[in-house]
Amino acid sequence: MKKIFSKLAPPQVLTFGFLAIIFVGAFILRMPVSQQTGVHVNFLDALFTAVSATAITGLTVVNTAATWSTFGQVVLLVMIEIGALGFMTFAVLLFAITGQRLDLKARLMAQQALNLRNLADVKSVLSYVFSLSAIIQIVGAVLMLPDFIPRFGIGRGIYLSVASSISAFGNAGFTFFDKPVSFFQNDPYILIIWMLLITAGSLGFLVWRDLLLFHRQRRVSLHTKVALNVSGWLIGLSFAMFLFTENVLAPLAHTSSLGHRILDSLFLAVVPRTAGLEVVPLSNISAAGIMIITLLMFVGGTPGSTSGGIKTTTLGILWMQSLAALRGQEQVNFGGRRFSPKIVIKAMMLAVISIVFVAAVSLLLIVTETIPKGQGMEYIVFEVISAFSTTGFSLGLTPHLTNFGEIVIMIVMFIGRVGLYTVMFSVMNIREKPSSYQYPTEEVIIG
Repeated sequence: MKKIFSKLAPPQVLTFGFLAIIFVGAFILRMPVSQQTGVHVNFLDALFTAVSATAITGLTVVNTAATWSTFGQVVLLVMIEIGALGFMTFAVLLFAITGQRLDLKARLMAQQALNLRNLADVKSVLSYVFSLSAIIQIVGAVLMLPDFIPRFGIGRGIYLSVASSISAFGNAGFTFFDKPVSFFQNDPYILIIWMLLITAGSLGFLVWRDLLLFHRQRRVSLHTKVALNVSGWLIGLSFAMFLFTENVLAPLAHTSSLGHRILDSLFLAVVPRTAGLEVVPLSNISAAGIMIITLLMFVGGTPGSTSGGIKTTTLGILWMQSLAALRGQEQVNFGGRRFSPKIVIKAMMLAVISIVFVAAVSLLLIVTETIPKGQGMEYIVFEVISAFSTTGFSLGLTPHLTNFGEIVIMIVMFIGRVGLYTVMFSVMNIREKPSSYQYPTEEVIIG
């Protein structure tokens, strides 16, 4: 086995590592001890749940609390934790626990998993990943205890606090309550904690490291500047749009107080960043609101975070490139730095391939799945983008998927978590092929 893995490139090891976690988790979920008494889950549904947990998505074909026993739910939480922090991160942790040194290949794989530019950063970043994620999740769980213990009892309250903290920080979208989480809609204390956990997970560990070391370095990287700026703009603009579409134009304006409506709008602005906690039921959201959620899901969070999507930095680079082109500028500048042409092209390639991928999968499912009367193709497209961005929101398609549809959505969730680049380099074996010659240039009319 060691010889086999030694011949694989880092992207291939990451891909097959995630697959191994998924299939092991599926087989464990198939065991009677993982299921509630009297419940029988077939292998395809268990596999779908394992993929969703490891891909930190939250789409489910079965009810989590009613289907899985406490043991099964703990298995899901372990898979969520591995999916959030990354397979390679846990592999490195095992190396540290067993006292083994990281060889060059292990460092390269950790570098690939964490989207690091420098190999020398691997050890220091990993220490931040473990310590910071543990601290944030523990603090989140402790903060929820005063609300959950009186509501659910001591034992159940502690368990749900820990599970909710793991799911929110991992942007997983899984809920372990006996009823829909919409009953928290008028609970500002829990909503604020969840928003903070979701935001902490979606920012990424590299951003957090920059912020925590700012007092020493007195500067942050260009990556952090772009990520924070784009994240801030996305939350601010979407909050304003939700406040207008859902509280001015929609009937939701008459169902609760102004304070609750503001908080719900802010929650809607944060959650589509791949968290998927449906506190505000999607059935209550206007068509304009659904469109906003779809766009936010497609963007997702920051590279190196627990989020999916094309990422905030990709959007930021493309937006600034577009503004520069409109001004007739050849270079894209931000924060006293210049983006390299290679990064701009890479961002453009990722966005285009992601759009083509989502469109192709949506077309396939429109052909194979049944769209309920009164629904349009958004019923399918929304679900595909939710799976690709590992968000977990659903307009109702997932529980009614055909076997073929389940397999397709599983593949989309897996690709969304591992990343299009990793899949292209590992499974499709695509490699960069620099050309040693150039053709003459010629203009093409566009626009």
